[in-house]
Amino acid sequence: IHDRHSERCTCTLPAWNQNDYLHSHPVVSRWLHASVETCATLRYQERRIRMSSNRAFVPPPPGKQIQPQRPAGVAPGQKVNWNAVPVPAGYVPGLGRGATGFTTRSDIGPARAAVNLNDDKEAAPGEDPEKFDEFMGNDAGALAGTGEYDEDDKEADQIWEAVDQFMDERRRERREKRLKEEIEKYRAENPKITEQFADLKRKLAEVSSDEWEAIPEIGDYTIKKKNRMQSFVPVPDSLLTKAAAENATVKSLDPNMPGMSTPMGGTHSTISDLTAIGEGRGTVLGLKLDRMADSVSGQTVVDPKGYLTDLKSMTLRSDADIADIKKARLLLKSVTQTNPNHAPGWIAIVRLEELAGNLAQAKKLLQEACEHCPKSEDVWLEASRVHSKQSRDNAKAVLARGVAQIPDSVRLWMAAAALETDKPAQLRVLKKALERVPYSVSLWKAAIELVDVDDAKVLLDRAVECCPNQVDLWLALAKLETYENAKKVLNRARKALPAESSIWITAAQLEEANGNADMADKIIGRAIKALEGAGVVIRRDDWLGYAENAERTGMPAVCRSIVRTIAYYGIEDEDREATLTGDAEEALKKGSVEVARALYAVLLETFPGKEAIWRAAAQLEMQHGKPEQVEALLRRAVQYCPQAEVLWLMAAKHKWRVEGDVPGARRILEEAFVANPDSEEIWLAAFKLEFENDEASRAALLLAKARSSSGAQYPRVWMKSAIVERELGHEEQERSLLEEGIRRFPTFEKFYLMLGQLEERRRDTEAARVVYRNGLLRCMNSIPLWLSAARLEEAAGNVPKARALLEQGRLKNPKNDELWLAAIRVERRAGNEKASEATLAKALQDCPTSGVLLSESIRMAPRPAQKAKSTEALKKNASDPYILATIADLFWKNRKIKNARDWFTRAMTASPKVGDHWACFYRFELQFGDADSQAAVVKGCVESEPNRGEYWTRIAKQPANLHEKVEALLKKVAVAMAQAEQGQGSQAAVKEEDGDVKAEDDALKAGSRVWDLGFSQLDRVQGAGGRWSWHSRSCSWPREAQMCVWTCAACVLLQYWPHMV
Repeated sequence: IHDRHSERCTCTLPAWNQNDYLHSHPVVSRWLHASVETCATLRYQERRIRMSSNRAFVPPPPGKQIQPQRPAGVAPGQKVNWNAVPVPAGYVPGLGRGATGFTTRSDIGPARAAVNLNDDKEAAPGEDPEKFDEFMGNDAGALAGTGEYDEDDKEADQIWEAVDQFMDERRRERREKRLKEEIEKYRAENPKITEQFADLKRKLAEVSSDEWEAIPEIGDYTIKKKNRMQSFVPVPDSLLTKAAAENATVKSLDPNMPGMSTPMGGTHSTISDLTAIGEGRGTVLGLKLDRMADSVSGQTVVDPKGYLTDLKSMTLRSDADIADIKKARLLLKSVTQTNPNHAPGWIAIVRLEELAGNLAQAKKLLQEACEHCPKSEDVWLEASRVHSKQSRDNAKAVLARGVAQIPDSVRLWMAAAALETDKPAQLRVLKKALERVPYSVSLWKAAIELVDVDDAKVLLDRAVECCPNQVDLWLALAKLETYENAKKVLNRARKALPAESSIWITAAQLEEANGNADMADKIIGRAIKALEGAGVVIRRDDWLGYAENAERTGMPAVCRSIVRTIAYYGIEDEDREATLTGDAEEALKKGSVEVARALYAVLLETFPGKEAIWRAAAQLEMQHGKPEQVEALLRRAVQYCPQAEVLWLMAAKHKWRVEGDVPGARRILEEAFVANPDSEEIWLAAFKLEFENDEASRAALLLAKARSSSGAQYPRVWMKSAIVERELGHEEQERSLLEEGIRRFPTFEKFYLMLGQLEERRRDTEAARVVYRNGLLRCMNSIPLWLSAARLEEAAGNVPKARALLEQGRLKNPKNDELWLAAIRVERRAGNEKASEATLAKALQDCPTSGVLLSESIRMAPRPAQKAKSTEALKKNASDPYILATIADLFWKNRKIKNARDWFTRAMTASPKVGDHWACFYRFELQFGDADSQAAVVKGCVESEPNRGEYWTRIAKQPANLHEKVEALLKKVAVAMAQAEQGQGSQAAVKEEDGDVKAEDDALKAGSRVWDLGFSQLDRVQGAGGRWSWHSRSCSWPREAQMCVWTCAACVLLQYWPHMV
């Protein structure tokens, strides 16, 4: 019940069933929610009305009811005359509704000012009446005090906020989803520049420094406006002669003039260059001005060091060079005169005179330089160099004077030793130098290189005393000493250099070299503690680098010790496995096998139950270790992880393939059966072991045991059983096994394929068609089933049916390139070239990045268009192995050997499991490679164990080739592909695959007809009567020679069937 006076809703039901009734009755529940919303609306509207009135609403005290105000003297039932009621004090008409902003003509005159409603009460402290109110908005200000926010208003606001939140929550998921889709669409249509080039930026990490250097510098390729219409008129010779005469300048005096032949000043007369004289005057004037300008600081604008470099490569070639030398001489002379204590200036002018050929003047200048700069090493070394060109003794004397001036100069002592010709004299000079400069490391090293081992020990012993901070000297002395003395030397070095890690590592290497490999762990452990105590920051990456260096120097024990000690240094417990695994992979990339092996060993000690770590360690040992190490590691692995089937299989395969121990492999698989009694992989591994070792009977018994036990639940067990029966030639047992397998596993596609192939071998086309049809009903997503059914119809001559099957398969399996490729080849084999091209165009629209389709488009294109097709294919899919192999084949046909080999290598790297590509590569190497390259291809194929490819799968799955090794299969595939390229049509390939002998009989008949024609021609020419049988051996030589021609003609027809040839 809604009470309009109290503004509240009440329920008249009893208290004991109010909640039950309200929650159970849907009509009452909906009415109650509507009433609550209506009450909230009424409260909100009333609050707005009260706040907009001109009188402030004052709530009554608690417990007091609001009484309506009536005029005095009026009875409750009597009508009130409101016009008689006096106007309240301060009342302004229209002020409450804001109607005070206009005036009328009657208002002109004395106007009454608006009454301030706030005059009778003071504003609260700190309250601004003009402040914008967040709740009331623009209603604040003059009307701010007309209303009061009470509990009812608060309750109404809370209800409306709840309603708004509920509505917003209902639409939020849809709104966020729509906003997310709009953002993704906008980003897809307007990608950032960084996103567009993200893949190219990642590829920049693979660019080597040589490739960076090989990038050419960009030139100026801007399009310049050129004048198309330009005309050139030759200038008359008279005009050129006149211009030359007007601009001619007399630069020299005529030697034939009177008086010019007389020598001036008693010297030989030369032709004076007036222009040079004028330039010389300007140069001298400039030098004087520079000297006056630089007189305050004593510096000059000439850089004498630059002349030292320029003068080394300067050669005199013309009169212009001589003029340049004159200018340089004036400049450098100014330098030496301005600052005579500047050594580079003296050296520059000395080299200038040396270049000009004035060696005497150069020596004179050097003497002055030594007097002005006696403490400059460069001046004395330059003087020694110049004097050594004429006499070594003079150079020694100069250096003796220099050493006297600068006794501590290491460079002068080293130069003096270099002037000596024999080792004793050099050693004598160096010993004198060491007496004056005992702390020079370079002098000690030079002296040690000149003596034998015994004297080197003495010198090194003295060197470490004079230079105790040089770790190289300590390590060199330790290497020359015996084992006991070396330990003492290293202990002394450790005390002298407590923060040097190389001393500890050398001590560990010393112990390993003397057969104490166990001491390496203790030494490295003590090293870490001692270095930490000395305040050295231990960096884990640096120590791993020390381990790699120890491995390179042939110290595996030290390498393992460093890795074991530093492996977990500074790594959190939760990051140990990931960090060490990453370090091991990086070490393998660098070629540090021992470091990776040690890291895996540490991981296996910490995580012995991790199968992935055992597998990685086993792969490492298989690639870089010995067979004994692999076997030991796998033995430990299956002990710690007995439920890991992969480890058992790896151990059995290693025992069988690498060691050739078949009984040992059987024992490992028996142990695996005990640990994993219901493992399908172990059952199949045991079958493979027996089957590939020509033990078909043992394999059949093993699979029979599997079918009678837990192995019956695996469809591959039934499939392998059928394969064994096919190998043994038991067709009925094979059929019964396949039918039982279909009954047990109706969705296993290979049962239908094998049963259909069995019917095809028996030449029962209708039964094979029924099998394929039943298989397609249950396995619509099986691409091999669609291809086999279409191939069966095509072999039966029903090309439209094959075309329809492939189209139906494409509808069930959209965007499948194998079905498209089969449809294209069906049209080509049927002779419909236009239809095959149209089908290829549709296929590329459906699968634009398919490698097999792009490869087929390259092969089908005309020869001039194949290059463009290849470029387009690479743009769409640059890493597909089929495209790479096709491009390599094109290079092969064009006799571009190097390019073909590179592209074949890229194709093998992209996908090593495609056997057809290995066969093409092998054929290429047979034609253009040598024995080593052919062996490399065979080795790569054997290691990759390919199992894909059109030719490879067809030949490998033939019953006669089930036990062939990879190398033999490679050669057979290569032969088959060569025969196909030499003229074998695709239809003949299908017939050969299906076992059709009719084509063979036709070939034999055609060859026989050609042979008979040859005999008849010979009989007719030679006039012999009757027919000459080819079994006869009594023919003459000319007759046999002519018969060879007809024999070759018959063989041409037979070459398409090589097994008949």
